[in-house]
Amino acid sequence: MPAGPANSNTAILYDLPSILERLDWRNLFSQNLPVEVELGAGDGSFLAAYAGQHPERNFVGVERLQGRLRKIQNKARRANLRNVRAIRIESAYLLQYLVPLQSISALHIYFPDPWPKRRHSGNRMVNERFPELARRALQTGGRVYLRTDNREYFEQSKHVFGGSAHFRETDTPQELQGILTDFEREFHAKGVPTLRAAYDAV
Repeated sequence: MPAGPANSNTAILYDLPSILERLDWRNLFSQNLPVEVELGAGDGSFLAAYAGQHPERNFVGVERLQGRLRKIQNKARRANLRNVRAIRIESAYLLQYLVPLQSISALHIYFPDPWPKRRHSGNRMVNERFPELARRALQTGGRVYLRTDNREYFEQSKHVFGGSAHFRETDTPQELQGILTDFEREFHAKGVPTLRAAYDAV
C-alpha cells in the first residue's frame, strides 16, 4: 500500500500517516472539492458508481477488511476515478477522531452490522452518540444518508436522529436510491426491502 501524503494524488488506498491527528483532505486529493464519506463501503459498488456520476466531489470509502479495499481500488482504477480514496480503519474511530471538524458535505452509512442480539445492540455504529459525532464532522447543510434491511436498527436510527436538535429529516434523492450497494443487491434478490432515511445538519 502506498504510504503517506506524497503519493496521495495517484494512490486509491490511502495509508494513514497517523491515527492520532485529524486528516487534511488536501493530502488525499489533488483538487479541493466537497468531500463525502462512506462508512463501511463494502466492495465499493456504491462508491464507484456515485463518484463516477459526480466528478465535482471527492469521495472517501472506509473499510477495515483488506479484500474489500482491494475491490474498491480495482473499481476506481477501472473507471479511472481520480476523486476516490479508500482508508483501512474502523469507521467509528475515523469519524470520531480523524475526520476534520465540519469538513464533509455528506455521510453515507449503508447496511452497517445490525448486531441483532439485544445484548450486542450497544455495538451498533448508529447509537445515541452518533448524531453528535456526525454533526461535528458535517458542514452546516451537510447530510447523513442511512440504509438498512433491519427494522429494529432502522427504528433505533430514526429515534436517535429524531431526538437531536442538530438534524432535520429529509427525503433521500431518487438518484441515490437508484445506486445500490453490494449488500443491497443481495437483499433485493431475496425480496428484502431497503429501509432509508436522510437527515440535514442544521
